[in-house]
Amino acid sequence: MPIQRVKSVGNTQALTSQVGIVRLLEALFACVTFSLVVHQGGWDGRNGDWCMFCWCFCFAMTLLVLLVEFIGLQHRMPVSWKNFPITFAMYATLMCLSASVIYPVTHIQNNAAYGKTKDYRIAATVFSCLTCLAYSVEVTMTRAKPGEVTGYMATVPGLLKVVETFVACIIFVFISEPVSYDRQEALKWCLAVYCICFILSLVVIVLCIGECTGWLPCAFNKFLSGYTLLAVLMYATATVIWPIYKFDSKQGGEPRRPSTCRSQSFCPWDKLVAIAVLTAINLLVYLADLVYSARLIFIQT
Repeated sequence: MPIQRVKSVGNTQALTSQVGIVRLLEALFACVTFSLVVHQGGWDGRNGDWCMFCWCFCFAMTLLVLLVEFIGLQHRMPVSWKNFPITFAMYATLMCLSASVIYPVTHIQNNAAYGKTKDYRIAATVFSCLTCLAYSVEVTMTRAKPGEVTGYMATVPGLLKVVETFVACIIFVFISEPVSYDRQEALKWCLAVYCICFILSLVVIVLCIGECTGWLPCAFNKFLSGYTLLAVLMYATATVIWPIYKFDSKQGGEPRRPSTCRSQSFCPWDKLVAIAVLTAINLLVYLADLVYSARLIFIQT
């Protein structure tokens, strides 16, 4: 009697390859993290909601990526599959990193948690760090290698675009609660810098994921270099203006941490310092982006 081979349903390579195994670990770690928090650890406030959103969103999106690759629907998706998975993995890395910092600070260090509740929160923090590590491993494995032809988001400038938008989102959170830009026109300029550069970086990401770079009226690489140079110049002004108007007493700023902040772990003055630091960080990211974008142009020409 002839032996009939049963054909496997789906692309098992999507689950058994190195990247597939890493994605399975991502989903597992994220699931364990929010399960620990829901079961006993608990969460409260906006910080807790953000952490829970990060873990659940990353878990759901990772399952979606695994399902699409297992069924083989990459070419039928309305997005560029060369750009989408690594873009998500980079965002997931930053989101889980933020959750791994925010959750222990707000729910362990600054919260009177004892016994089982504290143990569960510590375990959730550990698995959140493992989730972040797994996503960073995926980014390292799937990013463009020298000489490799792949999507723009897999290159260093593409990954830096993700960092630029994420840092800008953190700045938006700090600058809007409490509102700290409405007293001087110079501070409104800083807000305009953050918004304009964020929108342009997000537009680049959307164009790459949607494979719509041909819609631009000029060459994509020239657009990238021009916009990145503009962003560097704009962020350079914000890096100088923000500290002057917020920490120079001559401009009405507070050069030292006020006494009202002693009873708070993260007061409004601390947020002003965080904005100044994040502005400088994003300036460095845009500088690196400009250097790598210029190198890509020289290599292509």
